[in-house]
Amino acid sequence: MIVRFIEKLGRDSLYYMHDLGRMGIFLAHSVIGVFMRPFRFRALLKQIRLIGANSVSLIFFTGAFTGMVLGLQGYYTLLKFGSEGWLGSTVALSLIRELGPVLTALMVTGRAGSAMCAEIGIMRNSEQIDALECMAVSPFRYLISPKVVATIISVPILTQIFNVVGIFGGYFAGIILLNGNPGAYFSSIEQSLVNQDITLGITKSFVFAMLIVWICTGRGYFVHQIRNAGFGAEGVSRVTTQAVVLSSISILVWDYLLTAMLL
Repeated sequence: MIVRFIEKLGRDSLYYMHDLGRMGIFLAHSVIGVFMRPFRFRALLKQIRLIGANSVSLIFFTGAFTGMVLGLQGYYTLLKFGSEGWLGSTVALSLIRELGPVLTALMVTGRAGSAMCAEIGIMRNSEQIDALECMAVSPFRYLISPKVVATIISVPILTQIFNVVGIFGGYFAGIILLNGNPGAYFSSIEQSLVNQDITLGITKSFVFAMLIVWICTGRGYFVHQIRNAGFGAEGVSRVTTQAVVLSSISILVWDYLLTAMLL
């Protein structure tokens, strides 16, 4: 039993090291493909529409109700200490530093990341990627790099939309519904919000964007090499689920790491 345990431990360690290595090489090729010519500008615009523009409504409603919840909870909590004038600061800092980048990234992962993984996985199973390689066309430049650039452009913009909508959602809940002080709401935001807070939120959004596109496209690209994935539609579905889970966990882990490093 001990020998079998050691064998399994070694086998799993080698598999995960190999998987991490090929994902690292995949990321390098994807970034290099961005600078290869000719760049597919029309494909980039298409991906920005699919990843960014089509996600605006989802981000809008998520941001609005997140801000409203923060406004309600924050108002009743601050009211106990006679500090309801700082509601705007509480809502803005919570959104800009933490909730905005994290929830936006999680929404994009569930909506666009899963679609990217499934698309690349189906193309791998149907040998379309092999056909590109046979025609001496780089699948990274042709398929992956436009998604990388589009995600890096779209996620930070969606994050800022989330933040703005969330702040006004908090205003609606705390000021309009609960008769708070509108002047104190925006004044507290102006007094407490500094450039470091905005920089932290933007940095997180860029890192999360890179994690989403790297993990989701990489899982789909290596669908035929992932252990216990299976074949055909079943394999693509399992790998897509794995990509969403890994991306979500990575976003939460890196949220903590970035907060710890940049505070």
